[in-house]
Amino acid sequence: MSSLDQKVHDVQKILAEKNIDGWLLYDFHHSNRLACDFLGITPETMLTRRYCYWIPQKGEPVGIVHNVETHVLAHTPGKKLPYSAWKLFEAHLKEILKGKKTIAMEYSPRCAIPTASRVDGGILDLVREQGVKVVSSASFLQYFTCVWSKEQYDLHKEAADVLDKAAASAWDFVAEHLKNNKPLNEYDVQQYILSEMHKNKCIMDGAPICGVNQNSANPHYNAEKNKSSPIKKGDFILIDLWCKRDLPQAVYADITRVAVAGTPTERHQEIFHLVRKAQKAGTDFVKDRVEKKKDVKGCEVDEVCRQVIIDAGYEEYFTHRTGHNIHTEDHGPGANIDGFETLDERLLIPKTCFSIEPGVYLPKEFGVRLEYDVYIHENHTIEVTGGIEDQLVQLL
Repeated sequence: MSSLDQKVHDVQKILAEKNIDGWLLYDFHHSNRLACDFLGITPETMLTRRYCYWIPQKGEPVGIVHNVETHVLAHTPGKKLPYSAWKLFEAHLKEILKGKKTIAMEYSPRCAIPTASRVDGGILDLVREQGVKVVSSASFLQYFTCVWSKEQYDLHKEAADVLDKAAASAWDFVAEHLKNNKPLNEYDVQQYILSEMHKNKCIMDGAPICGVNQNSANPHYNAEKNKSSPIKKGDFILIDLWCKRDLPQAVYADITRVAVAGTPTERHQEIFHLVRKAQKAGTDFVKDRVEKKKDVKGCEVDEVCRQVIIDAGYEEYFTHRTGHNIHTEDHGPGANIDGFETLDERLLIPKTCFSIEPGVYLPKEFGVRLEYDVYIHENHTIEVTGGIEDQLVQLL
């Protein structure tokens, strides 16, 4: 049995358990990357026409594919229904859905989980016109799109080690400049971190973040060569860095650290320890649930972390979700640690990874975000990767 045959078999078991008649994967121009990933259709595959792949609860899968692009589904199990004219495409689709009551697609009601909403409204209209109810595939899709292999776990550990060392090296870089009164700005630190990534054969989408003082209170601040604040003694500094090995199927690691180029103020220490308390509360919650073999949802972890910050009176300054899935993209397709921006009720499942990164951002002052990654092992244990910052780093 091929790996795709096995996946189809596994999907059919899930469909039976959930009482869903089938799963309809639809894509146009690689717009549904989740479907492509599941089917093993690479980004390099020429794909200019619509295709559907129907996995019924029982029986043989069926592919609907354009006559000029039969190669797209040639490797998939099941029969193929070719088409050229749109009328035949719709006729094939109607035949597949005849008599069905409930089907799954890459759709999320009210776009509650945006990463799982990949099917356009027109196709949803066409499908619903056949009298079927469309439910989200999000509840089971992550078992097939973001579970890591042993090789990917190892590559993640390598990337996390690169980040941990790059962060420490960046602090040394800053301290050395300040001790010797050498001019330094945020862009210099950003570029230094980037050079450390490349030196260690890692890549990243975008550039690392280095924000000083009030810039650190902007979660997505981006220093530019001609628009960058100087770094001086006494400044509060945040760095956010992520990378993966420059290898096929490599997965990311993602961390955020903070430091003070001098003696921290009481305010610095208060906010740092509050954010660390929230991060630890969320991590302990996951650990307890996983070790007891109990289900844990991404939104539940977000709530635990957020409550710590709410109780301290800083609710309005924690302006984003607590974390995100990590995969071949830094923000992967699996369950996010989120009950704030969206209500992500997907389970955190074994052999997947996510960040825990609460933050408190004080406008015109500074911001603290602490981030590391959490991997759930098959043996019901968790592992924190990327290093833990328990004390606010003091550079001078």
